[in-house]
Amino acid sequence: MNTPPKESLCYRDAGVDIGAGDALVEAIKPYARRTMRPEVLAGIGGFGALVEISKKFREPVLVAGTDGVGTKLKLAFQLNRHDTVGIDLVAMSVNDVLVQGAEPLFFLDYFACGKLDVATATDVIKGVARGCELAGCALIGGETAEMPGMYPAGEYDLAGFAVGVVEKSAIIDGTTIAAGDAVLGLASSGAHSNGYSLIRAIVERVQPDLQADFHGQPLAEVLLEPTRIYVKPLLALMQQIKVKGLAHITGGGLVENIPRALPEGVIAVLQQSAWPMPPLFKWLQQHGGVADAEMHRVFNCGIGMTLIVGDEDAAAAMRMLSEAGESVYRIGRIEARAPGQARTVVV
Repeated sequence: MNTPPKESLCYRDAGVDIGAGDALVEAIKPYARRTMRPEVLAGIGGFGALVEISKKFREPVLVAGTDGVGTKLKLAFQLNRHDTVGIDLVAMSVNDVLVQGAEPLFFLDYFACGKLDVATATDVIKGVARGCELAGCALIGGETAEMPGMYPAGEYDLAGFAVGVVEKSAIIDGTTIAAGDAVLGLASSGAHSNGYSLIRAIVERVQPDLQADFHGQPLAEVLLEPTRIYVKPLLALMQQIKVKGLAHITGGGLVENIPRALPEGVIAVLQQSAWPMPPLFKWLQQHGGVADAEMHRVFNCGIGMTLIVGDEDAAAAMRMLSEAGESVYRIGRIEARAPGQARTVVV
């Protein structure tokens, strides 16, 4: 017969603090409330959130996306800066559902750590809420997982999930793209959330002072600048101008993401001189000895979103986006594709 232990164990002894989790939920509720939309019937606090589809859609189609922040988190840990990675998390998913014409409706996050630090987690979720505000979508819930032994001390991981809605007749699928169309590029805010394994390798090689001035900002802030959210200006543009295709420039850079928006038989020809290469990318290329082709395959190189419109609509689209606060460039054109030719080339 087994002899019971003299002292009983509780969950906190095993490394999980339920009280800390409850405190986090209470801390983030005010930030989540600011993101609410009329469609949300029940949000944070329940086992599931309830959201109805707006009656303005006749044939609503749901568009879902999920992503993380990647190894950009390693820099956040190193610099003890956690208030912007939540914006990155939202941006990566809402920009993805946007490219099919969808209006982001709601967002959920997953925050996992070994030991929950309420202050750090609150900073992260405040960033998530801020990203949702920028995208006009509701933060309706999420999951905080405290798993002792799964993560190094002071580290965590993030995942996000966005659902948007688009009128069936307004889905952007690229099928109407044709030779002669214009490729427009919206400026990125930095490296966004891609290529950070290479960025960290270059930083490790150079060992720069991350707090030193870099074109008016500490280098650390430039490296952690959150991903730009393009939702509101592009949704407004779609109400006025036919957007034939959109590509969110994420992992794979310009040359691998633009083809995802193209139909068979055409190629996107980009003019490298048509937009300015931000100082960060010049610094990375110089200190990493990175070839041009690799830069275009790994980084956004200053263009975070591309859109394809008819040549006759290009000037009006650029004007509207500029008036909405975006930096926009005419970066290329659509041409007929020869057999075996790459889908996107940078000249």
